[in-house]
Order: sequence, then C-alpha cells, then structure tokens
Amino acid sequence: QVHLVESGGGLVQAGGSLRLSCAASGSTFSIRDLAWYRQAPGKQRELVATISSGGRTNYADSVKGRFTISRDNAKNTLYLQMNSLKHEDTAVYYCNEKWPGVDYWGQGTQVTVSS
Repeated sequence: QVHLVESGGGLVQAGGSLRLSCAASGSTFSIRDLAWYRQAPGKQRELVATISSGGRTNYADSVKGRFTISRDNAKNTLYLQMNSLKHEDTAVYYCNEKWPGVDYWGQGTQVTVSS
C-alpha cells in the first residue's frame, strides 16, 4: 500500500510560480514511474507530466517550457515546479505512482491562478 500526500498549492497571480510536492510512503519509490495530473472544474483529469524511474521526463504540450517535474528518491518526494502560470492552469493537481496493474493517487492540492 502506498500513501501519497501533495502540498504546495495555493492562490497565485498569473505569471507567478508555485512548487508542488508529493511525499510518498513505501520503500519502492525509486523504482516507480511517477506523474502529475490535474483536473479543472467540469473537465476530465489530464496528464501534466511524467518522470520515469530513470529520470526521463515528458510533458503535456500545454505546460512544456513552463513546468518541470523532478524527483528526490532519497526523500521519497516528487516535485512539480510551475512557472509563468496562466489562469487555465487552475485545477486540482494530483500525484500518481504507477505499479503494475494499479495506480496510486494522492488527495490532490488546489492551484488557483488569478488573471
């Protein structure tokens, strides 16, 4: 069983920055692929960024060049650095840990960008 806890969300003006963190329990964090998703009101949950166990990263086109996903395996923590935030980035952000056949999710952290 994996327990994920996101933090770092909040209210920020357009053009500002936030850094999200996701603390994970368990001893296998370093070998898992991880991801950040988000869900805006009335919309489906969408993939924001992924990072493999080897550190390879991928981003949604909408956040490329603005967001950076990273991980610290020594701290069992996943990060999302978000710069140049836009109103359309407003959403609940979820971290995700991928196991064979099952995904684990955190409870989410709200990010609100005022225009």
